[in-house]
Order: sequence, then structure tokens, then C-alpha cells
Amino acid sequence: MSETFTGYDALSFDCYGTLIDWETGIASVIGPWARRFDPALTDEQVLTAYAEQEARVAREHPAMLYPDVLAEAFRATGAQLGHPVSDEDARRLGTSVPDWPAFPDSHDALVALGERYRLIILSNVDRESFEGSRRRLDVRFDHVVTAQDVGTYKPAQRNFDVLTRYADEHGLRLLHVAQSLFHDHVPAKRAGLPGVWINRRHDRPGWGATPDPRQDVTPDWEFPSLAAFAAAATR
Repeated sequence: MSETFTGYDALSFDCYGTLIDWETGIASVIGPWARRFDPALTDEQVLTAYAEQEARVAREHPAMLYPDVLAEAFRATGAQLGHPVSDEDARRLGTSVPDWPAFPDSHDALVALGERYRLIILSNVDRESFEGSRRRLDVRFDHVVTAQDVGTYKPAQRNFDVLTRYADEHGLRLLHVAQSLFHDHVPAKRAGLPGVWINRRHDRPGWGATPDPRQDVTPDWEFPSLAAFAAAATR
């Protein structure tokens, strides 16, 4: 194992954006919807508008289940762009999480990492939706913490308090692995957690489905993919 990572025995992961390709999943619903009204709208433009609405809805309705957050954020995105979102449109996005694809490297990287570390999920999702994603990943996790369990959505500090309390109770030296600076790395730093940035958008400008963090944050390590991190962490 690389000496860089010998100080850790557990990895906590964000799921959507890090393990599951949520941008492809969300865009597969809201992209075609947007182009029914404006053929010039790109997936990137619609995702950027959607990102701010999902973050707002999750912040204002912390106890709302994730399928309902998705549906409400879609309606708000429609209002922002000036196009109607039907109940069926909203339902389609809300129920789409189990259909979102895993990144091609996620399964093999998690299997390799699972031979050295405990694997923990800290995700803005409900239990039922996550189970669909877990089946896609085809990996067993040692512990799962969802927004449904906590009653708030990241970047709320409470989610990281729950995570670090679990680690402390089990004597785990924890490293947080995530794509989102906004949802994960800013609050993880506040919680005193070292972090690995899986920069899935390293070859693309903009923030996509993840809001601008609006503050400087420097994760402890950065890799362009989960496979690259797994290779470094299991040497």
C-alpha cells in the first residue's frame, strides 16, 4: 500500500457524482424535456440551472425524501427557464435514481479498495433509491448514512457530524472521498476530515450538476478518476 494512505483504515464516499454518474442520469430526463421547448438548450446549461435549485430545495426542506427533492427542483428549474414541468415529468426524474449509471471504474475500484479499507457511504439520498444504486455498483458497503437517516442534506454539517461520530465510536481513521467541493469537501474540512477529490470533471469547464462552492477549498489529494485513486491507495 502507498505510504501516503497507510494512516487510514476506512473510506467514506459520496455516491452521486463520485460513484454514480448523476449528471448523465439527470440529463437523460431534463435534457430532452428542455429541448422540447428550446432546441438550443444544452445538457450543461440545464444541469447548471438545475444544480442551484436542487441545493436550495434540499436546504429549505431537509426532511423531504430525495425523490421529492428531485421532483420539486425540476419544477423550480422549469419556472426559472420559463417552461412548464408536468407532474409526469417531475415523477420521471424523482423515480429515476435507480436508473442512473455507475461510472465505468466504480465497481472494480471499490472492490480493490474494499480489500484494504472499510467502505462507508455518506449520501444525499433516501434508502430505497440508494439500494437501486448499490445493486448497480454490485458492492457491499460496511456502513451507509443517507440524508433520510440524518434528516438533513449535505452540505449541512450535521451529516458530517453523524459520519465522524460513527468513525469515533468504531475507532476508524477515516478519509473522505468525493467529487463535489460544494456538498462534501467544504463541510468535510470543517469537520476535520481529510479528503480526496475525485475530479470527474477535470477535462470540462464549469460545475455541471454541482453548485459552485463559492469559497476556496483545497482537498488533501486530487485524482481524475476513482480508478486512479484506487491504484494509488492500494499499491
